[in-house]
Amino acid sequence: MWEYSEKVLDHYRNPRNVGKIDDADLIGEAGSLACGDSLKLYIKLDGEKIKDAKFLTFGCGSAVASSSILTEMIIGKTLDEVRQITNKDIADELGGLPQEKMHCSVMGQEALEDALKKYYGKDVEIGFAKSSSDKVVCTCFNVTENQIWEAIKINGLKTVEEVTNYTKAGGACGRCKGAIQDILNTYYKKQENESKLTPTQKILKIGKVIEQEISPQLQKDGGDIELVDIEGDIVKVKLIGVCSSCKNASMTLKTFVESILKTKVDSNITVEQV
Repeated sequence: MWEYSEKVLDHYRNPRNVGKIDDADLIGEAGSLACGDSLKLYIKLDGEKIKDAKFLTFGCGSAVASSSILTEMIIGKTLDEVRQITNKDIADELGGLPQEKMHCSVMGQEALEDALKKYYGKDVEIGFAKSSSDKVVCTCFNVTENQIWEAIKINGLKTVEEVTNYTKAGGACGRCKGAIQDILNTYYKKQENESKLTPTQKILKIGKVIEQEISPQLQKDGGDIELVDIEGDIVKVKLIGVCSSCKNASMTLKTFVESILKTKVDSNITVEQV
């Protein structure tokens, strides 16, 4: 049985802003009855400020709660401000959603994006709304490659199961699970390549971390550190004194320095005391 926050239950039992706005300036839609969930978001503007918002949804309690909280989040804000809202913001505002129900918050974001696309134009980049040139990966739920990519990026998804929970992709016939795994592999390979430091960058960053973070900590206890040499992932240092944080964590001085460099620079670093 899934656990829901009190805020989710409140918005499910007492949804805000249910209904339609007959003279709405913008209408955004997401999902479909064929997929099991659908949402229609109505927005009334006063200039570029959202004066009112209402919704009609067909779906589970999480879909109702996500739609309800979304209307509260956008009323009174400018269109430029609501462009920044992600599905994670919606879920966080509700106090969290079960992993299996995160796609409901995604549906809220998609409906908002659909409305904004109609205002700003189809070529404007807003979140991970679909575009006509976007490749459909999951034909069962009409989920595109860009939607999956952005869901991974925004929510830090690591597995195919997590992608399914957030986007529903792969939740029916499952034939697209291989393609979803390929997208995950490509995304994290790209992240790994972008995060790699050149040898020069690595040396400079080690020096900076030692100078600005490690040395001041040691100096508090009358100690200090001197960088002697760097050979690949081996950092040779001269250490003086002790530090209270090392003793409290049952760490040696060398381990203390190594743990910071591993976290701040590269997990492969080892420290040698000379």
